[in-house]
Amino acid sequence: MSNFLEIINQPKPVLVDFFAEWCGPCKMMSPILKELKAELGDEVSIIKIDVDKNQSLAAKYQVRGVPTFVLYKNGNQVWRQSGVVQKNEFVSIINSFS
Repeated sequence: MSNFLEIINQPKPVLVDFFAEWCGPCKMMSPILKELKAELGDEVSIIKIDVDKNQSLAAKYQVRGVPTFVLYKNGNQVWRQSGVVQKNEFVSIINSFS
């Protein structure tokens, strides 16, 4: 948990992907997130949290469905959405907080 807090307290945007192995839409997001990282590089950190392996973390952040994406900047949640998100939408949201 303390490691998670260290990660989201970065000055650059941190996109957290709360996912599950059994989740179809989560699997669809993998290539989109890879493209996003390729496009934005060091402008953003992307971390994946398996809700089945990190149930207490998922509960603390009230993740009720997967995938759920939460964008943090300096430890503050600045954006959140559940479901499939397209790369262009991620890019414009992340750029607005860069």
